[in-house]
Amino acid sequence: MTNINSDYLFPVDDSVMAHAMLLSEKTLSHIIRIHSKQNGIPDLEHIRMAIIGVEEDRGAVDNVGTGYGLNEVRKELYQLFPGSWDANLADLGTIPKGNSISDTYFALKGITADLIKLNIIPIIIGGGQDLTYANYRGYDQLEQMVNIVSVDNKFDFGSIQDGVSSQSYLSSIVMEKPNNLFNFSNIGYQTFFNSQEEIDLVNDLFFDAFRLGEVANNIELAEPVLRDADIISIDIGVVRKSEAPGNNNATPNGFYGDDLCAISRYAGISDKVTSFGIYEYNPTLDQQNQTAQLIAQAIWYFVEGVSCRANDFPFGTKETYQKFIIPIDEEVLNFYKSDKTGRWWMEINLKKNNKYQRHSLIPCTYQDYLNANKQEIPERWHKTLKKAI
Repeated sequence: MTNINSDYLFPVDDSVMAHAMLLSEKTLSHIIRIHSKQNGIPDLEHIRMAIIGVEEDRGAVDNVGTGYGLNEVRKELYQLFPGSWDANLADLGTIPKGNSISDTYFALKGITADLIKLNIIPIIIGGGQDLTYANYRGYDQLEQMVNIVSVDNKFDFGSIQDGVSSQSYLSSIVMEKPNNLFNFSNIGYQTFFNSQEEIDLVNDLFFDAFRLGEVANNIELAEPVLRDADIISIDIGVVRKSEAPGNNNATPNGFYGDDLCAISRYAGISDKVTSFGIYEYNPTLDQQNQTAQLIAQAIWYFVEGVSCRANDFPFGTKETYQKFIIPIDEEVLNFYKSDKTGRWWMEINLKKNNKYQRHSLIPCTYQDYLNANKQEIPERWHKTLKKAI
């Protein structure tokens, strides 16, 4: 049984299937359950993650052609060898360009919702980053507040008047009802690509933003941010052009390829992440499949991360955690250290009927705990409290 609407999914191209047949039986090509013309949609029983390609470039600003090189990404992914983990991975094929862009959004929204209900993590390969909006709308039926983390050199607020595009989708997410967004975090923004008004808006909405240099100098800063995410959205343009040329908006500065892989693995080991997308790959500008290789490797690291999940929070109970109580002025901060992984959380005391109860434990670092001992309240604690009351 598939339990998803397969009407919107085209099978993986025959040329990719032929390529896969020539690869070693130990590669992912013989482990992934693939939607092919010959075999149809695969059985999703025991599947943990499912790849979906989306051929949609109408919302991709200055990057026409993105979404049409998915065969190259698949070829690079299929020929990789799995780690010491059971992949439990399917490739459901590709959503073609709809008659209108809203048709494509509708198809992606429905498939994302179906997969999440089955506890299967969608791995979306786009297409423009505006597809993040359709992915987010797939959570409407869950009736819970969600967190989005965007790995991008821009915030992509744009203007609500601009509609949904790769550079303005966030305004639609923030403004449209039903509003299921609790928090937005950006990793890797570059100040000169964002207006001061947008930077001020991020602060006014109590969102989180981390500059490229800040994270590149200490990639571990990204881990607690990604640990708190439900949706991960990566614009491949966040990687410097020399490392990922297959994007018309690529720039000289950005993350290195290994940074992207580390970020993807952190996203994978987060127990909370339920969808993951990499967008804006443009094959017409790629050189020797370098960008396709990087995207494939980032997906590999995400899959490895998922296979290494510890199932502590939110699946475990904090009752078995070590608890540290720190009074600061009129506040009392409770810190928790996982007995499974040694990871840290800080708590906001909310009433039991508060709709934000799911967000009352905030991932943090050991350094946040040390700073609290110096009577410094972590900024993320302040921002989360402002949103939750």
